[in-house]
Amino acid sequence: MKFGVVVFPGSNCDRDVAYVTKNLMGQPTRMVWHQDTELSDLDVVIIPGGFSYGDYLRCGAIAQFSPVMQQVIEHAQKGKPVLGICNGFQVLTEAGLLPGALARNQDLHFICDRVPVKVERTDLSWTQNYQTGEIITLPIAHGEGRFYADEKTLSEIEDNGQVLFRYEGDNPNGSLNNIAGICNSKGNVLGMMPHPERASDSMLGNSDGLKLFQGLLEKVTALV
Repeated sequence: MKFGVVVFPGSNCDRDVAYVTKNLMGQPTRMVWHQDTELSDLDVVIIPGGFSYGDYLRCGAIAQFSPVMQQVIEHAQKGKPVLGICNGFQVLTEAGLLPGALARNQDLHFICDRVPVKVERTDLSWTQNYQTGEIITLPIAHGEGRFYADEKTLSEIEDNGQVLFRYEGDNPNGSLNNIAGICNSKGNVLGMMPHPERASDSMLGNSDGLKLFQGLLEKVTALV
């Protein structure tokens, strides 16, 4: 199984993700520069956190036009897994791969913390190693992580079961319906604000995020 980690100018969590996929899970991993247009060798594409293009216009707004994104869209349309974390989630919404948008946090402050997150579904590769309703702890680090969608879109997201993660207890950023992560209708594209890669090594005192990557590995490996 081969992972590709997309690197934009301003990405800063790309090496964290690669450490998990390559060092912790032992899988081939390629760093994909944003101008690269060849992804056919990859099984999974991950868009990491950071500040693509310095968030110059709006988080993810410029990154959606990078040459690599058309290939990411085609990769997703083939039913292959795509994961966007934090800024990567923002990029996926801007590119139209996920519904809704990420707006400024309700208190207008950047938040860096560890928060409890509830797992809503476990019938997808992303969450199959968790228990339904399980509360896990994941780090967050964002200034524009408040999930927003119009009433019709939000209703469709809920009705289609596209919410995979919700903030438990206090909502740190004001996301509608406490949404912390959603998938597309097919379930192969996931965007989430919390950072599972920062909670994947037991040396850091928390490995709750590793199950996400392990579940994906098991599912894709079984299909190969």
